[in-house]
Amino acid sequence: MTLAIDLHALTAPGTTLLRALQLQVPPGVVHTVMGASGSGKSSLLSAVCGTLPEGLVFDGTVHLDGQRIDTLPTQARRVGILFQEDLLFAHMTVRENLLFAVPAGVRAAREAQVVQGLADVEMDAFAHANPATLSGGQRARVALVRALLAQPHALLLDEPFSKLDAALRARMRELVFGLVRQRRIPALLVTHDPGDVADPQHLTQLD
Repeated sequence: MTLAIDLHALTAPGTTLLRALQLQVPPGVVHTVMGASGSGKSSLLSAVCGTLPEGLVFDGTVHLDGQRIDTLPTQARRVGILFQEDLLFAHMTVRENLLFAVPAGVRAAREAQVVQGLADVEMDAFAHANPATLSGGQRARVALVRALLAQPHALLLDEPFSKLDAALRARMRELVFGLVRQRRIPALLVTHDPGDVADPQHLTQLD
Protein backbone atom coordinates (compact mmCIF):
# COMPACT_ATOMS: atom_id res chain seq x y z
CA MET A 1 0.00 0.00 0.00
CA THR A 2 1.72 3.19 -1.21
CA LEU A 3 0.87 6.81 -0.45
CA ALA A 4 1.48 9.00 -3.50
CA ILE A 5 1.26 12.79 -3.41
CA ASP A 6 1.50 14.92 -6.55
CA LEU A 7 1.18 18.53 -5.44
CA HIS A 8 1.18 21.30 -8.03
CA ALA A 9 0.57 24.06 -5.50
CA LEU A 10 -0.76 24.64 -2.00
CA THR A 11 -1.88 28.21 -1.60
CA ALA A 12 -3.21 30.56 1.05
CA PRO A 13 -4.73 33.96 0.27
CA GLY A 14 -1.97 36.04 -1.27
CA THR A 15 0.80 33.44 -0.96
CA THR A 16 1.97 30.03 -2.16
CA LEU A 17 2.98 27.70 0.68
CA LEU A 18 4.22 24.77 -1.42
CA ARG A 19 4.83 24.17 -5.09
CA ALA A 20 5.80 21.20 -7.30
CA LEU A 21 6.14 18.50 -4.64
CA GLN A 22 5.98 14.78 -5.45
CA LEU A 23 6.22 12.09 -2.79
CA GLN A 24 5.99 8.30 -2.97
CA VAL A 25 5.80 6.61 0.43
CA PRO A 26 6.00 2.77 0.19
CA PRO A 27 4.45 0.39 2.73
CA GLY A 28 6.30 0.27 6.05
CA VAL A 29 8.32 3.41 5.31
CA VAL A 30 8.40 6.64 7.30
CA HIS A 31 9.04 9.51 4.89
CA THR A 32 10.14 12.68 6.67
CA VAL A 33 9.34 16.21 5.52
CA MET A 34 11.50 18.83 7.22
CA GLY A 35 11.19 22.58 7.20
CA ALA A 36 11.01 25.67 9.34
CA SER A 37 7.79 26.90 10.95
CA GLY A 38 5.50 28.33 8.29
CA SER A 39 7.00 26.27 5.47
CA GLY A 40 3.71 24.43 4.88
CA LYS A 41 4.50 21.10 6.59
CA SER A 42 1.32 20.80 8.66
CA SER A 43 -0.79 22.17 5.80
CA LEU A 44 0.52 19.35 3.61
CA LEU A 45 -0.74 16.80 6.14
CA SER A 46 -4.09 18.60 6.31
CA ALA A 47 -4.38 18.35 2.53
CA VAL A 48 -3.73 14.61 2.65
CA CYS A 49 -6.28 13.85 5.36
CA GLY A 50 -8.87 16.37 4.14
CA THR A 51 -8.84 18.93 6.95
CA LEU A 52 -7.42 21.99 5.20
CA PRO A 53 -8.56 25.21 6.90
CA GLU A 54 -10.87 27.49 4.95
CA GLY A 55 -8.93 29.68 2.54
CA LEU A 56 -6.17 27.17 1.77
CA VAL A 57 -6.37 25.50 -1.64
CA PHE A 58 -4.74 22.21 -2.63
CA ASP A 59 -4.02 21.79 -6.34
CA GLY A 60 -2.91 18.23 -6.90
CA THR A 61 -3.79 14.61 -6.23
CA VAL A 62 -3.33 12.11 -3.40
CA HIS A 63 -3.48 8.37 -4.10
CA LEU A 64 -3.47 5.57 -1.54
CA ASP A 65 -3.06 2.01 -2.75
CA GLY A 66 -3.78 3.25 -6.25
CA GLN A 67 -7.07 4.93 -5.32
CA ARG A 68 -7.42 8.69 -5.52
CA ILE A 69 -8.48 9.91 -2.06
CA ASP A 70 -8.22 13.71 -2.19
CA THR A 71 -11.72 13.84 -3.66
CA LEU A 72 -13.17 11.73 -0.82
CA PRO A 73 -14.62 13.08 2.44
CA THR A 74 -12.20 13.02 5.36
CA GLN A 75 -13.81 10.04 7.11
CA ALA A 76 -13.57 7.89 3.96
CA ARG A 77 -9.84 8.36 3.35
CA ARG A 78 -8.64 5.79 5.93
CA VAL A 79 -5.78 8.07 6.96
CA GLY A 80 -4.76 8.27 10.63
CA ILE A 81 -2.98 11.23 12.20
CA LEU A 82 -0.92 11.70 15.34
CA PHE A 83 -0.41 15.25 16.63
CA GLN A 84 1.89 16.99 19.12
CA GLU A 85 -1.05 16.95 21.55
CA ASP A 86 -2.46 13.53 22.46
CA LEU A 87 -6.11 14.72 22.30
CA LEU A 88 -7.36 11.92 24.56
CA PHE A 89 -10.95 12.23 25.76
CA ALA A 90 -10.78 13.33 29.40
CA HIS A 91 -14.17 11.82 30.32
CA MET A 92 -13.17 8.34 29.11
CA THR A 93 -10.81 5.72 30.54
CA VAL A 94 -7.84 4.55 28.47
CA ARG A 95 -9.83 1.50 27.37
CA GLU A 96 -12.82 3.63 26.36
CA ASN A 97 -10.57 6.00 24.41
CA LEU A 98 -9.21 3.05 22.46
CA LEU A 99 -12.58 1.36 21.89
CA PHE A 100 -13.80 4.64 20.38
CA ALA A 101 -11.27 4.18 17.57
CA VAL A 102 -11.90 0.50 16.80
CA PRO A 103 -14.23 0.00 13.80
CA ALA A 104 -17.68 -1.43 14.47
CA GLY A 105 -17.91 -5.20 14.87
CA VAL A 106 -18.26 -8.00 17.39
CA ARG A 107 -17.62 -6.53 20.83
CA ALA A 108 -15.34 -9.34 21.98
CA ALA A 109 -13.15 -8.90 18.92
CA ARG A 110 -13.02 -5.13 19.46
CA GLU A 111 -12.04 -5.62 23.09
CA ALA A 112 -9.33 -8.07 22.04
CA GLN A 113 -7.85 -5.46 19.70
CA VAL A 114 -7.69 -2.97 22.57
CA VAL A 115 -5.96 -5.51 24.82
CA GLN A 116 -3.41 -6.30 22.11
CA GLY A 117 -2.84 -2.62 21.35
CA LEU A 118 -2.07 -1.88 25.00
CA ALA A 119 0.25 -4.88 25.13
CA ASP A 120 2.11 -3.59 22.05
CA VAL A 121 3.07 -0.41 23.95
CA GLU A 122 3.49 -2.05 27.38
CA MET A 123 0.43 -0.32 28.83
CA ASP A 124 -1.56 -3.42 29.82
CA ALA A 125 -2.01 -2.27 33.41
CA PHE A 126 -3.56 1.07 32.47
CA ALA A 127 -6.74 0.01 30.65
CA HIS A 128 -9.02 1.47 33.30
CA ALA A 129 -6.89 4.49 34.16
CA ASN A 130 -8.04 8.08 33.78
CA PRO A 131 -5.88 9.77 31.12
CA ALA A 132 -5.28 12.66 33.54
CA THR A 133 -3.31 10.31 35.80
CA LEU A 134 -0.87 9.27 33.06
CA SER A 135 2.55 10.71 32.35
CA GLY A 136 3.20 12.53 29.09
CA GLY A 137 4.93 9.50 27.63
CA GLN A 138 2.11 7.17 28.63
CA ARG A 139 -0.47 9.49 27.06
CA ALA A 140 1.62 9.61 23.87
CA ARG A 141 1.63 5.81 23.70
CA VAL A 142 -2.15 5.63 24.19
CA ALA A 143 -2.63 8.22 21.43
CA LEU A 144 -0.45 6.15 19.10
CA VAL A 145 -2.45 2.98 19.81
CA ARG A 146 -5.71 4.84 19.25
CA ALA A 147 -4.51 6.07 15.86
CA LEU A 148 -3.48 2.54 14.82
CA LEU A 149 -6.62 0.82 16.13
CA ALA A 150 -8.66 2.78 13.60
CA GLN A 151 -6.87 0.56 11.03
CA PRO A 152 -5.58 3.41 8.86
CA HIS A 153 -4.17 2.65 5.45
CA ALA A 154 -1.65 5.47 5.98
CA LEU A 155 -0.40 7.34 9.03
CA LEU A 156 0.42 11.05 9.28
CA LEU A 157 2.73 12.25 12.06
CA ASP A 158 2.57 15.97 12.88
CA GLU A 159 5.65 16.53 15.10
CA PRO A 160 4.38 13.96 17.63
CA PHE A 161 7.70 13.79 19.50
CA SER A 162 8.35 17.52 19.91
CA LYS A 163 7.02 17.87 23.47
CA LEU A 164 8.78 14.80 24.88
CA ASP A 165 12.10 14.84 26.72
CA ALA A 166 15.14 13.49 24.87
CA ALA A 167 15.11 9.98 26.33
CA LEU A 168 11.38 9.49 25.88
CA ARG A 169 11.53 10.99 22.40
CA ALA A 170 14.06 8.35 21.35
CA ARG A 171 11.91 5.52 22.74
CA MET A 172 8.75 6.84 21.08
CA ARG A 173 10.51 7.19 17.73
CA GLU A 174 11.65 3.59 17.96
CA LEU A 175 8.15 2.44 18.92
CA VAL A 176 6.34 4.38 16.18
CA PHE A 177 8.79 3.48 13.43
CA GLY A 178 8.76 -0.17 14.48
CA LEU A 179 4.96 -0.40 14.41
CA VAL A 180 4.83 1.29 10.99
CA ARG A 181 7.24 -1.32 9.63
CA GLN A 182 5.42 -4.18 11.34
CA ARG A 183 2.01 -3.13 10.03
CA ARG A 184 3.30 -2.29 6.54
CA ILE A 185 1.61 1.09 6.32
CA PRO A 186 3.10 4.21 4.72
CA ALA A 187 3.78 7.05 7.15
CA LEU A 188 4.46 10.73 6.49
CA LEU A 189 6.25 12.60 9.29
CA VAL A 190 6.67 16.38 9.40
CA THR A 191 9.25 17.84 11.77
CA HIS A 192 11.95 20.46 12.24
CA ASP A 193 14.16 18.09 14.25
CA PRO A 194 16.87 16.19 12.27
CA GLY A 195 16.82 13.54 14.99
CA ASP A 196 13.32 12.50 13.86
CA VAL A 197 14.52 11.33 10.45
CA ALA A 198 13.86 7.60 10.20
CA ASP A 199 15.76 7.07 6.93
CA PRO A 200 17.85 9.73 5.10
CA GLN A 201 16.83 8.09 1.81
CA HIS A 202 13.23 9.04 2.57
CA LEU A 203 13.63 12.73 3.38
CA THR A 204 12.25 15.88 1.76
CA GLN A 205 13.57 19.27 2.82
CA LEU A 206 11.22 22.23 2.33
CA ASP A 207 12.63 25.72 1.70
